[in-house]
Amino acid sequence: MNIFIIEQAKQRLKSSPNPVAKQLFNTVKALRCGDLPLPNLPYKLLLSLHQLIVGTVGYLTRVFYWSPLFKSQTQYCGHHLYLYGGLPFIAGKLEISIGNQCRISGQTTITGRTCHPSTPKLVVGDNVDISWMTTIAVGNQVIIGNNVRIAGQGFLAGYPGHLLAAKARAQGLPETDDQVGDIVLEDDVWLATGVSVMAGVTIGKGSIIAASSVVTKDIPPGVLAAGVPAKVIKELE
Repeated sequence: MNIFIIEQAKQRLKSSPNPVAKQLFNTVKALRCGDLPLPNLPYKLLLSLHQLIVGTVGYLTRVFYWSPLFKSQTQYCGHHLYLYGGLPFIAGKLEISIGNQCRISGQTTITGRTCHPSTPKLVVGDNVDISWMTTIAVGNQVIIGNNVRIAGQGFLAGYPGHLLAAKARAQGLPETDDQVGDIVLEDDVWLATGVSVMAGVTIGKGSIIAASSVVTKDIPPGVLAAGVPAKVIKELE
C-alpha cells in the first residue's frame, strides 16, 4: 500500500506542470542518484585511500592465499607466477606444469577428462598470458609453448564431455576416445578474444588467430587465420 502511494506521488510530481513540483522532482532524483554538490578534493583523497587499502588487501590475498592454493595443485610451477583476480577453478584428474613468468587470470577454468586411462597433462611454457574466462579442457594433453598469448574467453576443447548419441548422452555416459585429442600451441602463438581450438589441433609457431574464430584443423606457422572454421588469411612477416 505504501509503495503504491509513493509511486502515485512520484508520477504526480513527474507529470505536474507546476515549477515547484518539477523542482522537487529534480531534487528527489538528484538525491536518489547521489548527484549532490559535494566538495571534490576530500573524495579524491578518499579515493586514494580506498585504492591503497584495496590494492594492499589484494596483494596480500594474492601472495599468501590464492597463489599458494593454486601452486599446491600443480606438479611444477616456475618463478614469478602472477595470479590475478582469484583462484582458477580446477576439476578432474590433472597433471599441471607451469613455466616461469606466467600470468593467469583467476577466472580461468581448467578441467581434466575423468575417464581417461592415464592422467591428462597441461604443460604451460614460459612468459604465457592466460586471460579472463578462458577454459582449458584437457583430454589427453594440452601443450602451450613459450610467449603464448590467450585473450579473454578462450576455449581449448581437448574433449567434449558428452557423446554424440542422444540416448547415451542422456544416460550420462562419457565421450568416446575418438572425440578426444591433443592441443598444441607452439611458441609465440596469439589467440585473440573468444577463440576456440578443437581437439587434435596444432597451431604453428608465431601464428595469430583472429577474434571469435573456431580452429578445427592444424594451422601452419607464421600466418594469420580467421573464421568459422578458421582458414589462413595471409602470411605474417
